[in-house]
Amino acid sequence: MSNILRFTAGTFAACVLLRVFVAEASAETIEVKIDNFTFAPQQITVKAGDTVTWTNGDDIPHTVTSKTQAFRSKAMDTDDKFSFTFATPGSYGYFCSLHPHMTGTVVVEAKTGEK
Repeated sequence: MSNILRFTAGTFAACVLLRVFVAEASAETIEVKIDNFTFAPQQITVKAGDTVTWTNGDDIPHTVTSKTQAFRSKAMDTDDKFSFTFATPGSYGYFCSLHPHMTGTVVVEAKTGEK
């Protein structure tokens, strides 16, 4: 009986690990470039679980600051990066706190098959 229990527990653990691996494999990283005082692209659509990475290509500092304070980067120098993983569907407006005219939006959709 103990061999059956070990096999069952081992099989269960393998299934859990496979599910985690598949979930992680399906998440994406989306790049947004900061260049010439703009976020490019200015609006992106991602799935819940995806990560957005902003890279500062300007020669002066910029930030990425959520209008609702859901996320906030430090001042990023040239080639610095900031990443945030979006877990909840919705629309997330953001701006550069050093240059408030710089704005962008991340629209987060539910994962396929989820509501």
